[in-house]
Amino acid sequence: MSPERALQKYFGHASFRGCQHDVIGHILSGGHALVIMPTGMGKSLCYQIPAIVRAATSAQTPPRELTLVMSPLIALMKDQVDGLRKRGVWAAYVNSSLQAREREQRYAGIAAGEYDLLYVTPERFRKPEFLDVLSRRSIGLLAVDEAHCISQWGHDFRPDYSRLAEFRNLLGEPATIALTATATPDVQLDIVKQLGLENEQLRLFHEGINRPNLCLTVEHVWDDEEKLEHILSTVRTPELGNGSGIVYFTLIKSLERFSRYLLERGIPHTFYHGELDRVRRRRVQEQFMNGEQLVVLATNAFGMGIDKHDVRYVLHAEVPGSMESYYQEIGRAGRDGLPSRCALLYDQRDLVTQMEFIRWSNPDADYYRQVYLHLTQQSEQVRSFGLDWLNAQLHVRGQNDHRLDTAFAMLERLGVVQDSRPPGCFIVTDELPEALLDEAHLRDKRARDQRKLYTLVEYAHHDGNRKAFIHSYFGLPNLPEVAS
Repeated sequence: MSPERALQKYFGHASFRGCQHDVIGHILSGGHALVIMPTGMGKSLCYQIPAIVRAATSAQTPPRELTLVMSPLIALMKDQVDGLRKRGVWAAYVNSSLQAREREQRYAGIAAGEYDLLYVTPERFRKPEFLDVLSRRSIGLLAVDEAHCISQWGHDFRPDYSRLAEFRNLLGEPATIALTATATPDVQLDIVKQLGLENEQLRLFHEGINRPNLCLTVEHVWDDEEKLEHILSTVRTPELGNGSGIVYFTLIKSLERFSRYLLERGIPHTFYHGELDRVRRRRVQEQFMNGEQLVVLATNAFGMGIDKHDVRYVLHAEVPGSMESYYQEIGRAGRDGLPSRCALLYDQRDLVTQMEFIRWSNPDADYYRQVYLHLTQQSEQVRSFGLDWLNAQLHVRGQNDHRLDTAFAMLERLGVVQDSRPPGCFIVTDELPEALLDEAHLRDKRARDQRKLYTLVEYAHHDGNRKAFIHSYFGLPNLPEVAS
């Protein structure tokens, strides 16, 4: 089966776009690739088509090849797999959302030679039974989605992604494709290094960030009233209001406050944030996707898996934490190619919130030591009195401190505790790793996060071409050579 035939048969498209055809040809010839492509421009096809073609070819001379897709997004996995299966593609996923019986059935299917694509999180490689099942299959292709998570300098670092070179070795070093919408030159270099590949083994495909239909603006505001005026003006603009729109907030309390403002002015809308229960979040997403609600107020929890073509505007009512986040979120506008507005409502007071977030997401080495000592030396009290008690012991001067959330997330990802939430977060399974005790490394990480925020400040005050500013930040148009 040719790539063109697979594209038409399973996805209904007559031709590839951008660099898709070149990427697919490179992968099918056994090459490795790093693909940087704007959100919504078809990154997934760059590994789905090769997976289909390779499986069809290997089916003629068994065993059937399996493509393994590494993704950190559990919620998105099901949507992707459901979409593929509706198109007739033999896909499945294995993650923590499965019940034990479902997982065992899925493992049995994998071992029996079923599935052409299998979606997993990197944390799944901690499970010996999963590795045993994979050892019975021929892995023809490894696809690493959201590849910026590999890099410790990326904006969404996942420690288990740093084991990709080890995973590739366990899988027999198959052809590998890493994909992301956002990667600065430093992150590009780190991705290649973490994959355990040499410079000459990997080809970089960079689609750039040129979206001519997006109008990027910054509106300097001083209070809620000015923010609200801009939101109302955008929602009521005929050529924009006929489509859908997303208004992003950093804080849930800000989102809820503006929701009340809009209701008072008769503007129908819905809202989405991480504290809503799963059923409500799913319902809001469905309402937005099918057009029941045209306007959604959301935190950055909203967006993964949102592929709606008629989003006419994306407003940031509060300053995001990095250019990477900002770029990903505005990338949800105008996927149908029609004019769309992306406006940052810049209030310098919002920087205080982001600075607090940086502090909370970057505990120092002493903080990690204190958490670990409480878990090991005062384990009975911690288990009896819970998180509130532990939080009070660690944050004597104030309870409005969220470093403990970060600490448990990192301890869980590095295998120090069983889970990031009670009761598993109180069960210690290993010693503190050197990565959490290296003060210089932790300071460097915090400084980089601060510089990312400062880039947003520079962007807000930039007098020239804003798209050129973003191009420069991501290393375009003069791309550096990818090196190990």
